[in-house]
Amino acid sequence: MRNTLDGAVAVIAGGARGIGRASALRLADLGATVAVIDVNLEAAAEYGEQLTADSVQVELQDRAGSGVGIQADLTDPEATAQAIQDVYDVQQRLDILVIPAGGAVTPAARSAASVTPDEDFTTIVDVNMRTVVNCCRAAVPHMRESGGGAIVTMASQSALWVTPNGSLAAYGMAKAGVVQYTRYLAAEVGPWGIRANCIAPGVIRTSRLVQQQATVLNADDAAKAIPLRRQGEPSDIADAVQYLTTPLSAYVTGQVLAVDGGSTMH
Repeated sequence: MRNTLDGAVAVIAGGARGIGRASALRLADLGATVAVIDVNLEAAAEYGEQLTADSVQVELQDRAGSGVGIQADLTDPEATAQAIQDVYDVQQRLDILVIPAGGAVTPAARSAASVTPDEDFTTIVDVNMRTVVNCCRAAVPHMRESGGGAIVTMASQSALWVTPNGSLAAYGMAKAGVVQYTRYLAAEVGPWGIRANCIAPGVIRTSRLVQQQATVLNADDAAKAIPLRRQGEPSDIADAVQYLTTPLSAYVTGQVLAVDGGSTMH
């Protein structure tokens, strides 16, 4: 699959660490010029994630000969539009948009449906839904001018099932919104040659999750409830991103791909 994406330009929204970084490096390995946009380009260091170079931008350049890092708040529509415009102005095309930005970033102890405070609800919706809408609104006109492309949003297994104790309610609701937004988007942009699909990851051992939930993730029985008997790695999501952004999925749009080891079958 080497050089499958030669000549393509990709934006990874939220690509400085974890799933986003793994996806950015994968697309660069396939030959794409990749621009990472993140609110904190040094986010990997915050969680002890080891880079192979001084920065994500240099990692991309080492792989594809080019790479861009742009610091911007993706919850801000004007900042998002400007960041994507900057990429388009330099590259004169945009073929791929991947949006891993998001997460359950508010305290789990107050995340049940009946107790989630307004400030947590707003944060969750902004980080997980507004970022997707902002990025797609900014990118679609450029992708249309470029003759088509692929958009990959990121939901969660929380969008497909409910936790037994009712926790992460706002997060699950926001990610379910991402799923439905992606379907509507696919119907809209399909005639322009743009495909839009969604990935719903299960428990993925990102640097942030490992640092914040080390006891849970490292428990001997942590994977027993997963049919494949292991937790996911960022590379597992990068595999799915590769499929959904390359010609392998040329006739696939409006779909949700659960990458969770089979967890949501139960």
